[in-house]
Amino acid sequence: MTALRTGRAGRAGQYAALLGYLVFLAFPFLWLISTAFKPPRELGSLHPTWIPVNPTLANFRQAFDEQPLLQAAGNSLVAALTAALIAVVIATPMAYTMARRRGRLTTAATGWVVVSQAFPFVLVIIPLFLVLKNLQLINTLSGLIMVYVVWSLPFALWMLVGYVRAVPRELEEAAAVDGASRLRTLVSVTAPLLAPGIVATALFAFITAWNEFFFALVLLKTPEKQTLPVVLTHFLGAEGVADLGPLAAVAFLATIPSLVIFAIIQKRITGGMLAGAVKS
Repeated sequence: MTALRTGRAGRAGQYAALLGYLVFLAFPFLWLISTAFKPPRELGSLHPTWIPVNPTLANFRQAFDEQPLLQAAGNSLVAALTAALIAVVIATPMAYTMARRRGRLTTAATGWVVVSQAFPFVLVIIPLFLVLKNLQLINTLSGLIMVYVVWSLPFALWMLVGYVRAVPRELEEAAAVDGASRLRTLVSVTAPLLAPGIVATALFAFITAWNEFFFALVLLKTPEKQTLPVVLTHFLGAEGVADLGPLAAVAFLATIPSLVIFAIIQKRITGGMLAGAVKS
């Protein structure tokens, strides 16, 4: 009886901790939504409320009137999608090779992947700027995409190596015994098992590029080339005073693509985990 009560208390504590964590994560987003729909009078109130008393779309209209948001969102979408696809295409065969052929070279490469993530942006921005300048890629989306691919590739590779190592070698060996070629084994057995990992890695690379600010600020000069995070800074005044209503409206819109993409693919991430383990 005592053990049963202890088990229930433990589960209740876990649920309470999970609920607290969810509230902690949801609070900034819910407050952002509330701010986006508040008129200026409520934004300056000394007694703020969770739900706007007089909700309005004026903040969204003002934001679209003042800044080229659609163009900036298009630039961010092109840069993020392209960088994610290129990073996954490059990282997948590299990860498979590193996971299946272990040795000193593979260990050194894995260590370098981890260490490279510790480099701060400020350390690489000057040589990176000079390299892109020599290649005439400053103020171009192509140069920004190249930077995003290079920056997200190490972590993407590290993620995929873990997914490849989770695929049992016995499945590939069984397919070889059944007469399947190496290519057929990779396509029919290994690839379906890696699909959730590839999708998760692509999502990570996309979100990283979509939210990135520092490289875009330094490398993109003209307004028509700037991405959405850079355009967000235009709602800050000369003295750092933020125009809270339009800023919150744009920030809310900027979070929607990531949420939509995750909602679409999250079932595929879990649903395809064992798809390749069944021989046809």
